Amino acid sequence: MTTYDVARVRAHFPSLQGPDAAAHFDAPGGTQTPDVVGQAVYDVLTGPLANRGTVTLAERNAEAVVGECRRAMADLLGGEPGGVVFGRSMTQLTMDLARTMAQGWGPGDEVVVTRLDHDADVRPWVIAAERAGASVRFAEFDPETGELPVAAIAAVLSERTRLVAVTAASNLIGTQPDIAAIAEVVHAAGALLFVDGVHHTAHALVDVAALGVDVWACSPYKFLGPHCGVLHARPELWEGLHPDKLAPSTDAVPERFELGTLPYELMAGTTAAVEFLAGLAQAPGTRRERLAASWDAVHEHEERLRTRIEEHLAGLPGVTLWSRAARRTPTLLATFSGVDPQQLRGHLAESGVNAPAGSFYAYETVRHLGLGDEGGLRIGLAPYNDDADVDRLLAGLDSFAWPA
Repeated sequence: MTTYDVARVRAHFPSLQGPDAAAHFDAPGGTQTPDVVGQAVYDVLTGPLANRGTVTLAERNAEAVVGECRRAMADLLGGEPGGVVFGRSMTQLTMDLARTMAQGWGPGDEVVVTRLDHDADVRPWVIAAERAGASVRFAEFDPETGELPVAAIAAVLSERTRLVAVTAASNLIGTQPDIAAIAEVVHAAGALLFVDGVHHTAHALVDVAALGVDVWACSPYKFLGPHCGVLHARPELWEGLHPDKLAPSTDAVPERFELGTLPYELMAGTTAAVEFLAGLAQAPGTRRERLAASWDAVHEHEERLRTRIEEHLAGLPGVTLWSRAARRTPTLLATFSGVDPQQLRGHLAESGVNAPAGSFYAYETVRHLGLGDEGGLRIGLAPYNDDADVDRLLAGLDSFAWPA
């Protein structure tokens, strides 16, 4: 059995060291960064570097960085290196893809989005559909349970559905829909499935082939990497799409979707983050096998901490816990009767605990839950959180001046 050594993991995070270091429960918005990722970025930026090519060392270094990053992301997602598209952010990539896909849409066509999603997987599709004259249909999740059943997706599909966009895990309440089952009904309707895997990729091993996903989106800075975005699709799907590009830009896949010069240093940092994740459990095997072992160990560790937090939250005055789905990430959204979540957030910050509050751009979700745009306090775990972090969080909550 693999033992998860969280102290060894934490030692790689400079931001977690020292007497003034906070206890971070803000990972759903972006994780802290290990030293090896920062070193990888530094090494590429300060070494010989030029535009990609095969003649000089500087050119070959850039070429190697790109190839290594595509292979690393393919291992992380269970995909193909030739299907990995790199960009500034998941939002930018999704906007670009939506515009490109919408070139083939018109009046009578339909696009499906959900109330469970972050706005980055709602608005790009709504904008693109409206400009093409296509219709948008919303799949509703159950506000009582937080579940998005397959039936809710099936209910809004038709023979005119062109694409369904759905999250693999809610960044607000952690719900993890059954993506494989959703893929079956979407494909049976003749549509494509785009999955926002930003939150999910930070907590579980992804296998895009087994899930039947057409396009998977994620953000390395949510899983210990630098700020950037990644899409994955089968190369043959990319071949059928033709984005706007400059005349000298290659038409090869996946490069035709990567406009301009790539940020080689961020790609190197992404590769380092994947390799760091693969080493969390210190298991043998291929990188993919090591990643599987690491996610198993991390899941057990995070679930134990989540249970501690959830049980304590349940005993606080006027609490409502909105993270209720049977299958979910270690992310908890809570509101408290008569308490401004921003006030509670500020109190925790003064206690050295980072636990943000708000809607976190999941506008459809907070409104469907009846929380308006105010949202609630979100507590999210990452592989570096430990029991001492949880102790600080619980003590900070207990010391708040709760309404009588």
